[in-house]
Amino acid sequence: QVQLAESGGGSVQAGGSLRLSCEASGYTDNSYSMAWFRQVPGKEREGVAALDHIGRTTYTDSVKGRFTLSKDNAKNILYLQMNSLKPEDTADYYCAAGRWVASLLDTYEYNVWGQGTQVTVSS
Repeated sequence: QVQLAESGGGSVQAGGSLRLSCEASGYTDNSYSMAWFRQVPGKEREGVAALDHIGRTTYTDSVKGRFTLSKDNAKNILYLQMNSLKPEDTADYYCAAGRWVASLLDTYEYNVWGQGTQVTVSS
């Protein structure tokens, strides 16, 4: 059974940086895509960045040029480097995994979710 464990959230001032980590366990094949989503209370969960099963990345427009995905395949850890953070990036961030994902930033494509990690950016 695939499990995900996030870490790296915290509080920073606007313009600062954080790196989120998502350690995946329980699978060995290369059919999984992985992604980061975020959610603010009262709003829908939003796709932030995703890595498909052959290594292609995609980002939502609001984070392009500021956030970068990378993956340590040996350790099965997905990283989200977040630079130039803005107050509107404040949210709970969730890691997700899914097999044969077609639409990388859509929540319904993913069936495995982490517990989430909180990111707070103050102005």
